[in-house]
Amino acid sequence: MSLKENIDMVKEELNSEEKFFEKAVVTERFVKKYKKPLIGAVVAIVLVVAADVGYTINKQNTIESANEALQALQSGKANSATQARLKSLSGALYDLWAYAQAIKDANIQKLQELQNSKTILIGDLAGYESASRQGELKALEEYTKRKDALYKDLATVEAAVLLMDAGKVSEAHGKLASISADSPLYAVVQSLKHYGVK
Repeated sequence: MSLKENIDMVKEELNSEEKFFEKAVVTERFVKKYKKPLIGAVVAIVLVVAADVGYTINKQNTIESANEALQALQSGKANSATQARLKSLSGALYDLWAYAQAIKDANIQKLQELQNSKTILIGDLAGYESASRQGELKALEEYTKRKDALYKDLATVEAAVLLMDAGKVSEAHGKLASISADSPLYAVVQSLKHYGVK
């Protein structure tokens, strides 16, 4: 290697080191200038992660506690404290348990209370069961007027049967006519129309 090549090589190394130190100085200035916002961002990220972990742990503990309370209620230890505990931990799970108990005990009053459940499915099922178990035309008609009633067609058929039993065949036919051909109960409706003819 010649002296000139050595000098060029040393110059390149010095230029590389100079660029490295230049970038280090720029980085140091950036860090000094934005030190507080950077620390704030790191702290915020740590807090968000810690809050998420805490929320997940709390939610899991709530689910486990609600399941324990439900198991206690199902095992026959249905006291008011356990019911209140389940209701505070999971209102939807409590409503489901209360609905099952109301069906088991044929408790129409409890079913009527559950019609106002925040759990839409339980509210609808309780409304239908209450109307059906009362066996009153008015209750069934009120249920069929509910928006998005799950058992609307079934309640309509039950109302038509009550009307037929009361001798109001033409009114029953009018109710049955409101059930569409797409309904799974359409074959039953056709049979009832035939049965109701006098």
